[in-house]
Amino acid sequence: MDLAGPAGPVAALRAEARPRGEDEPWDAVAVLVPGYSGSKEDFAPLIDPIVAAGIGVLALDLPGQYESPGLPGELDHRPGPLGVLVGDLVRAEAAAGRTVLLLGHSYGGLVARAAVLAGAPARGLTLMGSGPGELPMGPRRTRLDVLEPVLRRRGLDAVVALREEAGDWEAADPAVAAFLRHRLATSSPAALLGMGDALRSEPDRVPELVAAVRGRRLATLVVCGMHDDAWPVTTQRTMADRLEAEFAAVPGAAHTPNVENPRGLLDVLLPTWRTWLREDTLEA
Repeated sequence: MDLAGPAGPVAALRAEARPRGEDEPWDAVAVLVPGYSGSKEDFAPLIDPIVAAGIGVLALDLPGQYESPGLPGELDHRPGPLGVLVGDLVRAEAAAGRTVLLLGHSYGGLVARAAVLAGAPARGLTLMGSGPGELPMGPRRTRLDVLEPVLRRRGLDAVVALREEAGDWEAADPAVAAFLRHRLATSSPAALLGMGDALRSEPDRVPELVAAVRGRRLATLVVCGMHDDAWPVTTQRTMADRLEAEFAAVPGAAHTPNVENPRGLLDVLLPTWRTWLREDTLEA
């Protein structure tokens, strides 16, 4: 499905919650925001269990990702502008009477944070495998440094070919590998360049987020894989402490616990989210 956004259509997967019981007096939706080069399909292993828990799902492609058309310029794909766009989608869900649980993975965490700072009326914010600012030095950042000039000078086909030669998809199931190649090949170069630049320059905005969380009594969770190789687990734990947020590390997972150990991730998300929703209902 496509959602109408102020900058154009946004591709999404929507799943309605199963009928709720008396112990679930809420109409809630989890809005899921993917990371750099990701898409709504990254959340496929989570959708059915979340729906079975009485919470709807709205998983997005950010503009320029897979089936969502890109925005005109690279700067349009930085966390600030994308946060405004996601914030508008959250407002639409809230206006329809739904309680929104906003989750952002990796780069999507920077975008979800920006959405909250732009006033998105979420009940809770989950930052998954995301950090306080720019991506620290390491293999992931090095790959961005290497691929940026290739993308600018030789185009997206050359990037796909380089990643193929590097064996990035060798370990994946052939059907999954084919999807990942196709997804990258159909992404917007401007989006990849803009997001890649932001990943290497985003400032630490945690102090602003602390003020927003406290001022609006926003429930917050930081969760990551126990072996995350993007932002170190210690960095994410420290960010949680600064936010006075709950923190959890999922065993058997690195940077994408939604794929690497979805059951372990759900064991964190679902009890936490249901507690937030119950507390919200009691306060109401």
